[in-house]
Amino acid sequence: MDGGPSAPAVLRAGLGLIATVAAVTVVALGVLFAGEGDPGRVDRWLIAPTEDSVRGAWRDVALATDFLGEPVGAALLALAAVGVCLVLRRPRAAVLVVGGAGLTVVTCTVLKSLVGRTIHGPGNLSYPSGHTAFVTAVALAVTLVAAALLGLGRAAGLSLVLAVALVVGAAMGWAQVALGAHYPTDVLGGWCTALAVVPATAWLVDRISGYLLRPPR
Repeated sequence: MDGGPSAPAVLRAGLGLIATVAAVTVVALGVLFAGEGDPGRVDRWLIAPTEDSVRGAWRDVALATDFLGEPVGAALLALAAVGVCLVLRRPRAAVLVVGGAGLTVVTCTVLKSLVGRTIHGPGNLSYPSGHTAFVTAVALAVTLVAAALLGLGRAAGLSLVLAVALVVGAAMGWAQVALGAHYPTDVLGGWCTALAVVPATAWLVDRISGYLLRPPR
């Protein structure tokens, strides 16, 4: 498996710092909202989600965005991202798309059971937002490829990665809150979950790839 690392070497230290801060944020929010079933103060200040927060054309936009986090939509999005990586001859990045997004979703699933925060009644576990985490994870993997191909330095590369992650995460987060599926802090938790998991997965992919490609002694 060659074609360059899944994450540019110049970005690794910065990504590690971002992942650490994101992981701390995920844990802190999880502790804060553990077992809760109502919006927090920040949630109420931003927006109180209901099942019909948006209507008309905006609801159609929200539903279309939400589809990208549903099984069929997520599979199509992941396949498209993997295809782009393979066309660009970045097999490690393709592995990162699958592994990073997959581990991010698994992490969200585990956290939902551990935290136990609900929305709109018992059984509707909401923290963190898996939809937001998934699309952010895919976006991160693809943006790391772009940063490498463009030869961006640390500042420019990290700025691009964070900007894309913010735009994609905010778009899905808006849809989740607008459709009443999550509180804003659930969205933040999902976004941070992706920021914590994907850099760690990229490091793991590169380490394993480096070991497999190491010439025999």
